[in-house]
Parts: sequence; C-alpha cells; structure tokens
Amino acid sequence: MKRITTVALLAVTFLAFSQQKNKTKQVSFSTKEKTITVYTTAENTKLRLTQTDKLSFSSSKQPLETEISVFVEPKKTFQNFMGIGGAITDASAEVFAKLSKEKQQELMSAYYDKEKGIGYSLLRTTIHSSDFSSGSYTYIKDGDKDLKTFNIDHDRQYRIPMLKEAIKTAGGKLLLYVSPWSPPAFMKSNGNMLKGGTLLPEYYQSWANYYTKFIKAYEKEGMPIWGLTVQNEPMATQTWESCVYSAEAERDFLKNFLGPTMKKEGLGSKKIVVWDHNRDLMNQRANVIFSDPEASKYAWGMGFHWYETWAGGEPMFDNVRKIHEAYPSKNLMFTEGCVEKFDAKKYQFWANGERYGTSMINDFNNGTVGWTDWNILLDQNGGPNHVGNFCFAPIHADTNSGELIYTPSYYYIGHFSKFIRPDAKRVSTAVSRSSLISTSFLNKDGKMVTVVMNHSDKSVTYNLIIATEKTVVVIPAHGIQTLVY
Repeated sequence: MKRITTVALLAVTFLAFSQQKNKTKQVSFSTKEKTITVYTTAENTKLRLTQTDKLSFSSSKQPLETEISVFVEPKKTFQNFMGIGGAITDASAEVFAKLSKEKQQELMSAYYDKEKGIGYSLLRTTIHSSDFSSGSYTYIKDGDKDLKTFNIDHDRQYRIPMLKEAIKTAGGKLLLYVSPWSPPAFMKSNGNMLKGGTLLPEYYQSWANYYTKFIKAYEKEGMPIWGLTVQNEPMATQTWESCVYSAEAERDFLKNFLGPTMKKEGLGSKKIVVWDHNRDLMNQRANVIFSDPEASKYAWGMGFHWYETWAGGEPMFDNVRKIHEAYPSKNLMFTEGCVEKFDAKKYQFWANGERYGTSMINDFNNGTVGWTDWNILLDQNGGPNHVGNFCFAPIHADTNSGELIYTPSYYYIGHFSKFIRPDAKRVSTAVSRSSLISTSFLNKDGKMVTVVMNHSDKSVTYNLIIATEKTVVVIPAHGIQTLVY
C-alpha cells in the first residue's frame, strides 16, 4: 500500500512539474530565414527613423578583439515591458488647443499612431495644477476639508479633450496614471501650494480621499486610470507646487491612509507608485517603504526621474539596478524626464536626444518596465509655466506660425516606443566596446528588437551576434539604430 502511494505521489509530482515547466516555457527565438530591417537616426544627416538597410544572417565564428560586437542571447530573458509615453499637462493641452485641426491631428498621430508615429502606450497627467499650468488651482473651494465642492470642471476646457483624443488615436487604450504636485494650501504646513511645506496630519485622510475622488471623476469621463504616484518629487522644495515627505512620512501616509482608503473606495486594484523623484536617494526610500510589510503591500513599485545631475556628477543608473536586485518583486518605472532650461537656439541640439537614448538603454537594462517623458508638447517659449520653469519637449509648437518643431529627442524616444511593444520581454544584450550601448526586447509576435546607440564621433562597424549567426552593421557617428528581426 505504501509503495503504491509513493508511486502515485511521484506521478502527481512529475505531472505538476511538467505542467509548470510547460507553463513557463517561452517561445524559442531563431534567426533561421530571418532578415534584419535597420532604422537609423543620426546627427548631420537627414536620417530620422529612416529605414537604411535590409540585412541577412550568416554563420559566425569567434569574434576578434579588434572587432566591435553586440551579443544577444534570446534564451536569457528578464522583465516584461509595459510601455513608453509622455505627460499631457495643462501646458500641453493649452498649446494643443491653439493649433489648427490639421496640426492637432498631426501631433496626435506623431505620438500615438503605431504606423504614422512612434506608438506611445503610456500616459501621465497631473492631479490639479503643476508648474506646467497657467496658474495654481485645485478641485475644491478653499478650506473644504470634506471635499463637498470637489469637481474637475477646470480640466474640461483643455486637458480632458486632449487626453481623450490621445486615447482615441492610440486605438482606444492607453495606460494612464496620475500624480499630485501639492495638496491644497490649507492642508499644508506653509499654507501655500508652492515652495514645499508638508501635509498636516489632520488632513491626511482628506488628502487620501482627494485621490479617490479624482480617479473616480476621471473614470466617469471614460478615462480608465491604471495607477497613481503618491507625490511628485517628495524631497524637493520648489518655487512651484511641491510638498515634502520624508521616507518615513511617505511610508506612513501610504500604510495608514492612502492604501487603505483606495481599498475601501473599491480602487484597490490601482497600482500605487512611491518616490517619483531622482535616482540619487531612491535606494533609501525603497529600504524604508519596501522593508515595511504593511506599507509594502500597497506599493506596486517605485517611480524615478533623471534630474539628480542638478548637483553635479553623472546620472546614477546603477541605483536602479540595486533596487531591482534588492526588491525583485517591486516594479521600476521612469516617471519623468525632460531637458531643462529652454533655449530656442537649441531645438536641434543633438546631445538632448542622446540624453534620452542613454537613459532609456541604461534604465531598461537595469530592470525598468516603463518609461515616461514629461510634457509631450510645449510652445515656442518652453511653456506655458506659471513660475518661469521653461523646459524642452520632444515636440514644440510655434503658436505664432502654427508649425510643429520636432527635436532629436522625439526620434530617439521613437527608436524604442515604435518598435518595442507592451508585453515584450527584455533579452540579454552586451557590447564589446564602450563606443556603443544596446538593449533588446522580444515582442509577443516573435520579432526581436535591438536598439544600438553610438555616442562617439566616428561611424562604427559592428557585428550583431546571436549564437552561431551574425550580421554586420554600420552605424553613423552620433547615431541610434533599431534592428528588427
């Protein structure tokens, strides 16, 4: 009897293991009979997301040290890709409203159409005002702790119509998330929406309720909300809308108020993203919040920005990887980046585009699942912005001439967003020389996408090597390529 039971148990175990193995088995990738389509953007050329080559694979031997190679290993896969996108702020929406219908359609297609444009799939917007609004405002009357006067009428004029147009152009679906810059002035220690301050303890519950009111109001307008960040840049005292939370304060607000309130209001499935600030202090914030089981259970993951270079030094890409290693169950999402200090003479300044390419490749290789640019559209002054914090966007509109100005940043982002689609899996990729950086993703349709960036002053001939197959590619100086195969 004992022997029969043991045999039966072994059979069940083997069956369960086989089922589990089949469940996790991935679609194998092969270079057999594949051709490689190459798209290129490069400085001092007319190439802008231009198809430049159609290549085929041939047999590969041991590469020499004198050759430059990009190695892709399809059997080694990592995080699932969520998408790439940008923010529709009040500023973007106000500028959009000034455009002709034709130019409005051109802008929407440029960002959200997969064929005609670069296929954005993520979208961020603000909970009431940010610096990129024509002025400060909230959705309630001053002092209304109970939120009885809450309404989103302000957003109906410009922002909601643009958001709806973006969703429609993207085929009816965009992953939309929301972020606050500051609670209303009366809820804060400094009595001002601007210049930092903290959330007063007696308003923790009111402020938690405010998020849920906003999400429900937007969803009633037919715009599903995927998630929210707790606070934009919680360690920055800015001249614009800002609110400071220490790591402990954000942890406790999430644990005791925002998380439970979202759940109570039937919004427990929405993803809550913590931090939403630069890479420099993100590890300490992760340690404090993710190490607390009660707070951590409400946190889907961590958002981060790229402005840590304001104090001097290089971008802290490695901090992203260290969080991914320490907290592998938490997701990492780039929630904001833009080129600061607008200067109309630098519309075509190539290094601005390269900043995007460098960040995106490093962030994805370090475990990031989604990447969101800041304003998708600004005017010829880098605004509007009610505190003079004028910045670049990938596309600007000259509201005098009515023309759209495409910057290098638009094309660099497009080398990723147009070709890497939601639910792709990142694939192991490495380069043999520092003149190139690269990342790869395998789309659900079986197509591999490898992005290669050359930030050197010379064109580079490189091998793309997969197992025993290779192709040889030439990338221009200060160029970026997407290889689809």
